[in-house]
Amino acid sequence: MTIQLLQGDCMELMKTLPDKSIDLTVTSPPYDNLRNYNDSLMWNETIWQAVIKELFRVTKIGGVVVWIVGDATIKGSETGTSFKQALWAKDCGFNLHDTMIYQKNALTYPDRIRYFQCFEYMFVFSRGAPKCCNQIKDKPNKQAGKKITGNDRKPNGELKEMSGSKNKRHIKDFGVRWNIWKYNTGWKHSYSEDYLRGHPAIFPEKLANDHIISWSNEGDMVLDCFAGSGTTGVAAINTNRNAILIEREPKYCEIIKRRIAEAEKVIQSRRSIHC
Repeated sequence: MTIQLLQGDCMELMKTLPDKSIDLTVTSPPYDNLRNYNDSLMWNETIWQAVIKELFRVTKIGGVVVWIVGDATIKGSETGTSFKQALWAKDCGFNLHDTMIYQKNALTYPDRIRYFQCFEYMFVFSRGAPKCCNQIKDKPNKQAGKKITGNDRKPNGELKEMSGSKNKRHIKDFGVRWNIWKYNTGWKHSYSEDYLRGHPAIFPEKLANDHIISWSNEGDMVLDCFAGSGTTGVAAINTNRNAILIEREPKYCEIIKRRIAEAEKVIQSRRSIHC
């Protein structure tokens, strides 16, 4: 298992990666003007189009890109940039495999003229059919233990007895979770280390972990081209994946190095205990 950290512009550094070399990308790009990481970085349509096009090049056939993004509200209207990015990904050759929701337990800010914003999009792009989908089955079934009954309706309108009912199966304790994933975010929720407060936008480690185990297998190569605080790298270590992390800001690279070192130390400690 290797974790490689590359400091610099993601477009330049991704050009050094071979074609079809990445199994999974889990990343959260800049959101319109919602956050300014560097005055010299002008995030615009030209840049995100180039990034998505390059991601298509490096993604393996059957590989997946999880693109976690939100929209700014400018002059009273949401930009809709997230949807433009999803449609551009399709133009580049990706399938829009799933449109998922990342629901937060907190608000960025209250709003007096619209309902409070508490989610971001998680677009799942795939290059062809995903090579794997390890569905997480942790949704409690209210009818657990009961016999499956009912019918499915065919496209022509006819009813057909459900296979579970026909085979006299029973409802399991847990089923496949739905595509709205809720996480606690922020200080003392998704992280607790003081030094991580130096990064303004840390997404939950469990979010990265859940996508990694869903769309890749152990030993696969995971990319985060906007590595930020290194959350994707930590999740890759914990799930036995390799990872390439790209981050342009030196101060954030220092945070990533520390997080990766600490995560690797924990894994080594667990291994020594088992031995």
